[in-house]
Amino acid sequence: MDELELLKKDWKKKNASHPQLTYNEIYELVHKKSSSIVKWIFIICIAEFVFWGLVNLLIPDSFLEIYEKLHLKIVLNVFYILHYAVSIGFIYLFYKNYSSISVIDNTSLLMKKIIKTRKTVNYYVYYNIIMSVILSLIVNFVMFSKPDLLMQVMNPKNLVVDADKFFNIMLIAQIIGLAVTIGFLWLYYRIIYGILLRKLTKNYKELEELE
Repeated sequence: MDELELLKKDWKKKNASHPQLTYNEIYELVHKKSSSIVKWIFIICIAEFVFWGLVNLLIPDSFLEIYEKLHLKIVLNVFYILHYAVSIGFIYLFYKNYSSISVIDNTSLLMKKIIKTRKTVNYYVYYNIIMSVILSLIVNFVMFSKPDLLMQVMNPKNLVVDADKFFNIMLIAQIIGLAVTIGFLWLYYRIIYGILLRKLTKNYKELEELE
């Protein structure tokens, strides 16, 4: 049982061993915790943005040459520009949620802001997963729509291979890779943002009880 739960129980007692907490004091505790959680959501989102930006900068040119030969460089550049623009938009929304919650002094309004923050986080998670799927589908569609070019790029030494077997292996590898990527993203968001959202939900229930 956390500190807030203990204080809330003490507040309800008629004969507490020390001065009872008022409604406003318990509200201030919930408000402070909610503001801190939303701040961490904002910080984590910025950290993700910086991390993936650094990863893209560190990708070796030899790896990007493969996509250039497959005529996918333009597609990837467009995707990255769109993704960074949307990510900046979410960072702004998280900052706006944090700045608005930090100055709220009304219980019902705080409850509404908590719900809004939860929705924004869920949209952010769904966006990242859906965009990963869409990008993978586009890349694979372009790759497999040009089998001769794909064979040339992936088999530069012109080794004798069974074309059907090669494309089947490529397709299976891409499906497995996509499944692993989506699974990793879902697990990451489930753990990191899931913990924060559960805490926000708990705070929301606390406010409901105070109301």
